[in-house]
Amino acid sequence: MRQYVITSHAIDTPLSRSLAAPRPDAVAAFRLARTWFLAGRRVDMRELAASLGVSRATLHRWVGGRDQLLAEVLWAETASVLDNVSFTGRGAAGIADAIGAFVRTVNASAPFRSFLQREPERALRLLTTKASLVQSRTIGKLAGLLSTEVSAGRLTTPLPVADLAYLLVRIGESFIYTDVITGEEPDASKAHAAVTALLS
Repeated sequence: MRQYVITSHAIDTPLSRSLAAPRPDAVAAFRLARTWFLAGRRVDMRELAASLGVSRATLHRWVGGRDQLLAEVLWAETASVLDNVSFTGRGAAGIADAIGAFVRTVNASAPFRSFLQREPERALRLLTTKASLVQSRTIGKLAGLLSTEVSAGRLTTPLPVADLAYLLVRIGESFIYTDVITGEEPDASKAHAAVTALLS
């Protein structure tokens, strides 16, 4: 009589291993790009595609161009900073403190400063122009927070909320990119003073 050996493990084949392996996708591309950015490494699309084991065409289909990918990475970092800065509950003084803290935190970010020094024109285009998703999302987030303060009666704005949010973001930018624009050292205390004066 033939004896059958029963094993406790499944039979493995090259195809089953490939099917079981994690497959790269747009999220994996974003995460790797963000890891490289935080390490101060240039996010190169050819190198990124090779690291993911996909073609550059596939990578571009997933994330768009390099600028679009970098913009999302920059927004992720910006949103992280904004989420850790308290804007609510203290009216104008709280907003001035928060803008100052935001500028100080960004200025102290080694990965951000590295990117700004390595690719200043691209950085300014991705962060400060009208088409910048980073700027538009930051303005939107700040407008929501300002509206909360206004609704609670803790803040009287000298401008409509949307305009004030735009102006506050531009003030912050002015004291983040100072070294690239004018050659002077960035100074968060000046951002704080400017916001305080505007909201007084």
